[in-house]
Amino acid sequence: MSWSELFVYITIFLGLVLWWVWVAASRLDRLHRKVSSSKAVVDAQLVRRATVAAELATSGLFDPVSSVLVGEAAWAALSAGGPDVAEDGSLPSDLRRLLASDRGALPGPETHPAHGRPAPVDRGRIESELSATMREVLDDPEEVAALRADPTGDELADALASAWYRVQLARRFHNEAVAQTARVRRGPLVRLLRLAGHAPVPQTLELDDTWPENLGRPGTRTSTTTS
Repeated sequence: MSWSELFVYITIFLGLVLWWVWVAASRLDRLHRKVSSSKAVVDAQLVRRATVAAELATSGLFDPVSSVLVGEAAWAALSAGGPDVAEDGSLPSDLRRLLASDRGALPGPETHPAHGRPAPVDRGRIESELSATMREVLDDPEEVAALRADPTGDELADALASAWYRVQLARRFHNEAVAQTARVRRGPLVRLLRLAGHAPVPQTLELDDTWPENLGRPGTRTSTTTS
C-alpha cells in the first residue's frame, strides 16, 4: 500500500469519526431541547391545574374547611411555579394581582445554611400535596354530584379534569424524554468526548398525580346513585 493510499484511508476514517461526533452531538442537543420543551409543558399544565383548584376554592361551592385546604394547597403550587407565574396571561387577573402582591409582601426564599444560596423548591412535594388535598375533597360522590349540579361547578370540574389529565400525560412524556437523554449521556464515547458539554443532567419530575376517581375522566360524567 502506497503512502498516498494510506493517506486517503486515514482521511476517510477521520472524516467518518468527525461525522459520527457531529451526529451524536446534534442528537444530544436535540434531546436536551426536547427535555426543556417537555418540562415547560408540564409546568404550564401544573399551573393550569392549580389555577382551576384556586378558582374552585374561591367559588363558594366547597364547604369552608375544604375551601381553605384547597386554597392553601393551590396557592402553594402556584407560588412554586416560579416568578413568571404571576405574568401568565391564562391566570385570572385578580389571581395574578394577588400572587404578585403576595410575593412582594413575603420575605425572600429560604437560603441554604451552608452556602447562602436559595434553597430549591420541592415542586414534586408541593404538587403532590395539592393532588392529595383534591382527592380528599372529592372523595365523597355526593359532594361531587352537588358540585356538578351547579353550572359553574360543572365547568370548573371539567376544567380540573382536563388539566389534571394533561398533567399526567405531559409528565409521562417529560420523564420518558429525560430517560432517553440520560441513556445517551451514559454512552462511553459520549462521556469520553464530553459531548454533553456543560448541559446539566436532566431530572425526572416525581410527584403524586393519582387521579381522583369521583372526578370522572375529561369528557365523561361519574354517575352517582342516591337512595
